[in-house]
Amino acid sequence: MEHFRVVIIGGGPIGIACGLEAKKKGLDYVILEKGPIVNSLFNYPQNMQFFSSSEKLEIDEIPFISKEAKPKRNEALEYYRRIVSSNKLNIRLFEKVEKVEKTNGSFSIATSKQSYTADKVVVATGFYDLPNTLNIPGEDLPKIAHYYNDPHYYAHQKLAVVGASNSAIDAALECWRKGAEVSLIIRGNEVGQRVKYWVRPDIINRIEEGSIKAYYNSVLKEVRPNEIVVDTPEGTITLENDFVLALTGYKPNFDFLTRMGVKLSDDEKKLPQYDPETMETNVSGIYLAGVICGGMETHKWFIENSRIHAKLIIASILKEEEISKT
Repeated sequence: MEHFRVVIIGGGPIGIACGLEAKKKGLDYVILEKGPIVNSLFNYPQNMQFFSSSEKLEIDEIPFISKEAKPKRNEALEYYRRIVSSNKLNIRLFEKVEKVEKTNGSFSIATSKQSYTADKVVVATGFYDLPNTLNIPGEDLPKIAHYYNDPHYYAHQKLAVVGASNSAIDAALECWRKGAEVSLIIRGNEVGQRVKYWVRPDIINRIEEGSIKAYYNSVLKEVRPNEIVVDTPEGTITLENDFVLALTGYKPNFDFLTRMGVKLSDDEKKLPQYDPETMETNVSGIYLAGVICGGMETHKWFIENSRIHAKLIIASILKEEEISKT
């Protein structure tokens, strides 16, 4: 059983930033990632372009050079992979953390491969792993997916896209351009205001010209093998359908947090309890970093505004150790 002063759970951009900061400050650390490097980014759609410009995705002031101002998914994968390799970060991949327990002031961490002990734990697990399910009949059919990858798969198929955010709108446009017959099912009365500013006019124009059919103020009620049932303002309708992309957002693994003892707010936001100056939670020695700090408010934290968490956390750990020595 290996012991580290700091175990970082999650090998995304912010977990990598925490590892870089720990290494610079001489702390013995390990990053545990359940998939490949920056697993969440790897699972983004192949053609995805970031909303943020490349300099806002940089960590530790390491330059991120991209062909366009706003980089693509593959450029981001290359950037973060090179950071891990060139800095020889101690990262263990395809190793899922299954349990974290605190005993006698230190932590025991059990993973899918082995066990560790640690003085401190940093949770930087993001929110992309658990989709917001619809909880409707037929959601378990193989034709429905909560993740989107490549538009080619849906060419010449009747595709329903549920959602009005960036992921849903990007998927609707890409699949339509590859020959899919696309219907958009939107709970509200318009395309989401947070949709990328260069994409929103595109989808609105496609809807207005009739290339993509949009059902506003509508809810998907049932998925059947060859059709779907939709509640609309004009009543319940049935549409012929081959595939459904339910891109209704994602949420952090709240159960993982609560099993460690981290308290969440009692409202629908489920905000985890932490000190914004140190990022330490109500459990002494457990810190949060990145988008997981926002609970259900997954639009609150991004790479660009949570990079600072790494410095706050490592500074807090070092300060505590200095105090304990005196």
